[in-house]
Amino acid sequence: MAKLQGVLPDVKGVSPLVLIGALLSFWLIYQFVVVLRDPLRSVPGPFLARFTRLWYLRKVWQGDFEKTNVALHKKYGPIVRIAPNYYSIDDADAIKTIYGHGNQFVKGKWYIASGIPNNDIPDLFTELNPAVHAEIRRRVASLYAMSSLVPMEQNAIDCARILVERFTGFAERHASFNLQAWLQYFAFDTIALITLSKRFGFLDTGEDNAGMLAALDHYLHYLSKVGIYHEWHSFLTWCLSFWPTTGTHYLGKFTQEQVQEGQRTKPKSLLEKDESKPTDDFLTKLLRMHALQPDRFPMGAVVSTCITNIGAGSDTTSVSLAGILHQLMKSPATLQKLRQELDQAIEERGSSDMLSFQEAQKLPYLQAVIKEGLRMHPATGLPMVRVVPKGGATIAGRYFPEKTEVGVNSWVAHANRNMFGADAEEFKPERWLEDAERAAEMNRNILTFGAGSRTCIGKNISLLEISILIPELVRKFDFTLVDPNRPLESENAWFVKQKNLDCYVSLRK
Repeated sequence: MAKLQGVLPDVKGVSPLVLIGALLSFWLIYQFVVVLRDPLRSVPGPFLARFTRLWYLRKVWQGDFEKTNVALHKKYGPIVRIAPNYYSIDDADAIKTIYGHGNQFVKGKWYIASGIPNNDIPDLFTELNPAVHAEIRRRVASLYAMSSLVPMEQNAIDCARILVERFTGFAERHASFNLQAWLQYFAFDTIALITLSKRFGFLDTGEDNAGMLAALDHYLHYLSKVGIYHEWHSFLTWCLSFWPTTGTHYLGKFTQEQVQEGQRTKPKSLLEKDESKPTDDFLTKLLRMHALQPDRFPMGAVVSTCITNIGAGSDTTSVSLAGILHQLMKSPATLQKLRQELDQAIEERGSSDMLSFQEAQKLPYLQAVIKEGLRMHPATGLPMVRVVPKGGATIAGRYFPEKTEVGVNSWVAHANRNMFGADAEEFKPERWLEDAERAAEMNRNILTFGAGSRTCIGKNISLLEISILIPELVRKFDFTLVDPNRPLESENAWFVKQKNLDCYVSLRK
């Protein structure tokens, strides 16, 4: 100890302010050295984003990062730093580079906060390992093919009919309602039918049954913010385990009960002998997969797939439906043109029954309206972060070293004027019908459901619901905003959910 006394500084009697000042000085010197050594130091962006993730956290916390992100690229150009070693990209070619099949860009650690710490059963959204993800996706991919889903469209039709009844009641009473909320009730009950052959009953009660929607909102707020500081996820999850979670508990309990009921009514011996029917729900098909290959597809995977289906299948679809209808409310000429196409299709068919998915696919203007609505208000509103692979990569004309994090925000990509034209900020379905080659190129740059190997596996379920419900609502109802002069308010917690879409509805004359 005597020898050390001459080496270590004597801190006795030193003012705390002096110590704090010294530590701050060392930190500033360290940051200065890091900046000098950074090969990307010339990339522009907010000043604080160069040194700390707190800038990004604060902006995400404000709930409108999709707007902030677009504004950043208008100010700084195609590459913007939004956190240390994390860059937002606005470049059409970058989408193929970052998200293209086989390009080895793996998901960033932001996604860690979406999963359960130390979970032995990986899922499609949170799994970072591309090999593991590919194996999981291969097991269930056939269930999500459009050819497998079309025979199940009656589930969406049944829920659409209930929603039409509810809207007819609102029209008769001239009652206002939150359109986005009711579209989420529709999406939730539809995905429950498709997955479990049983609805949650949102369309019946018109309420947030058991707090499930609130619980999903809390989950999204958590992952969008904690993902930025993913190192805290395990600790925060442990802390939150002491808080009541009625909504998510109800979702898990409901799903478990349906799985157990499926096991009782469809024993292993029956599942192993029977061939799958096209109209079987997801649970039946998953139980059959488990019965035939229990080691490759354990019961935990059955439950996990069902819960993921339901948990992820309502927000994305409802936000998309609300976005399309909101744009039509603001565009009377477009609405009229769409109705002419729908009315003609109904007249030629000679029946006023709800259009099927296949019939809807044959209506070019309807499909253009859907695509344009998905472009104008994509469901996700944060960059889809990926890690530059070994050897680095050139993106938007700039070399990025390996382990750098990069991402494209769908709101940024969809506002790109080089891709979608000088009128990219306008709702214009005609842009999808003017030139087939240009439409194909634009379609490759739509990120509503992601891109590449990580494209949302439930994309076809959402498109099925949208193609059935939108024409039915447009044919039968006129929607008007309670306050047409009030700007639309949304909250970005990964999904950009509309908040004040309060409407009146009337039966179309």
